Amino acid sequence: MATEAATTASKFPEPDLRPIPQPPDFHPAIIVPAQDNGLRFWQLMVAGSIAGSVEHMAMFPVDTIKTHMQAIRPCPIKPVGISQAFRSIIKTEGPSALYRGIWAMGLGAGPAHAVYFSFYEVSKKYLSGGDPNNSAAHAVSGVCATVASDAVFTPMDMVKQRLQIGNGTYKGVWDCVGRVMREEGFGAFYASYRTTVLMNAPFTAVHFATYEAVKRGLREISPEYVGGGEEEEGWLVYATAGAAAGGLAAVVTTPLDVVKTQLQCQGVCGCDRFKSGSISDVFRTIVKKDGYRGLARGWLPRMLFHAPAAAICWSTYETVKSFFQDVNGDSNTA
Repeated sequence: MATEAATTASKFPEPDLRPIPQPPDFHPAIIVPAQDNGLRFWQLMVAGSIAGSVEHMAMFPVDTIKTHMQAIRPCPIKPVGISQAFRSIIKTEGPSALYRGIWAMGLGAGPAHAVYFSFYEVSKKYLSGGDPNNSAAHAVSGVCATVASDAVFTPMDMVKQRLQIGNGTYKGVWDCVGRVMREEGFGAFYASYRTTVLMNAPFTAVHFATYEAVKRGLREISPEYVGGGEEEEGWLVYATAGAAAGGLAAVVTTPLDVVKTQLQCQGVCGCDRFKSGSISDVFRTIVKKDGYRGLARGWLPRMLFHAPAAAICWSTYETVKSFFQDVNGDSNTA
């Protein structure tokens, strides 16, 4: 019996169970920051408000050039480039015209971005189920955030654009608000709201989905260079991901931005006035006057605005969030 067992063992030798040396792992461990950042709602609002204000104030001259390029006047339409629009503004109105309307932007951007980012964070927390790779949840959260924030921002955005192109038409922010209220009624402040939401919903969906995806991609490619620490991301991640997200979303939604500008600036400095606020009517007017290329007016300054603006905004927002997280951590350990 023993001989038979030995024979069987010789025919079927035991496999070598010694561990086989493995090559070093090419990709270092990727640490995804937790979804629950422990911040209070008011802290998210403050971080968003600061980020939005810094973003729009820094990039305001580019926004002014874009608005001038998109505003169609009754005169024959000719293609206008960035340099041509810039020289025209400087020559006819002076350098200060690049900043006309900036106070309206300041009054609107802070509160609107406070709503924007706080709604995004809360929606993302509940819709993603704690999964940081849930792009659909990021996109839907962004749409929810923009619907809420546009209700806050649209009135002052309208005032801002009228001041940008209305050389001498209004004395300032409150003069513009008062005259619009008297001459056109309260509804004029929200004439472009539907267009703004239709534009910003896909814009924000693309923006947030791209932002989160690029962040993940950067961590996978080289986490040791882009990470700020073992459990936190560096500002380079926020800036790069924000720039990519802002630039892509801006190009995709330029046609609706042109329509929004037309609705907000109608009747100012010779701009067309529309009988109805119908988006399709404005589309047809633009195509009739300027062809389909008219729907792409200002796409380059819009991209040049949103790419660095998003980089500034996300970097500022995440930095302020990190500050509040440190403050909360210190207060918890005290």
